[in-house]
Amino acid sequence: MSRTAGRTPRESSATSKTAESDSIPAVRLEGVGHEYDSDGGRLRSGDGGTVTALRDVSFEVNHGEIVGLEGPSGSGKSTVLHAIAGLLVPTEGRVLLRSTDLAELSGRERTRMRRRHVGIVFQRFHLLPSLSARANVALPLVQRGMGKSARRERAEDLLERVGLGDRLEHLPGELSGGECQRVAIARALSTDPDVIVADEPTGELDTETGMAVIDLLTDLGRDRAVVLASHDEGTLAVADRVITLRDGAVVEDGG
Repeated sequence: MSRTAGRTPRESSATSKTAESDSIPAVRLEGVGHEYDSDGGRLRSGDGGTVTALRDVSFEVNHGEIVGLEGPSGSGKSTVLHAIAGLLVPTEGRVLLRSTDLAELSGRERTRMRRRHVGIVFQRFHLLPSLSARANVALPLVQRGMGKSARRERAEDLLERVGLGDRLEHLPGELSGGECQRVAIARALSTDPDVIVADEPTGELDTETGMAVIDLLTDLGRDRAVVLASHDEGTLAVADRVITLRDGAVVEDGG
């Protein structure tokens, strides 16, 4: 399903950060399936009933490409994003991030891989309420071991780029929904990731603010792979292609 009408043309993957990154997909899913225990949604233990979240999902995303995920609630969109980010290991198939099979890594190694290569934008922002906008953006850099002066400069630069240079010391409770999502986007970009995953990034926003946030996300993520899940047609319109999920399976790939 093509969604390119009315969309500003994006730069090609020739603008990606390295020639090496252009030569391989940023993300590749190969026959990914996933099941949860029916009791509380925990990962399958082998006992009791299971719920199938994903069935034989395969696609790839290149650097500089935006891929949208659409489908009804429960279709598997969020599970796909979690698998790409290494937040879960699928029960079948492989997820390759920069050609690395995430299932072959230890939990600690997956965490390091995610912190270095994946930026995550959530629907409900997930900002720490007691930290300023600047401190929220800098937090992933603390985890990376970056020095205080360098992470302060990086956070201030990103907030300036998202139009919040005058909100550095504001707490999330002092910001509007659109401003909070801008802080979340700046945080997702703080580690200069190769991949950005966004789960219903405009779901808490009005239409005008939501489109401004999507324009910002896609512009700042121009040389990265972006995978965004949404129910909103306007949000999906920025995608280079849209993948439709039903009952955990791909039923249409607009590529």
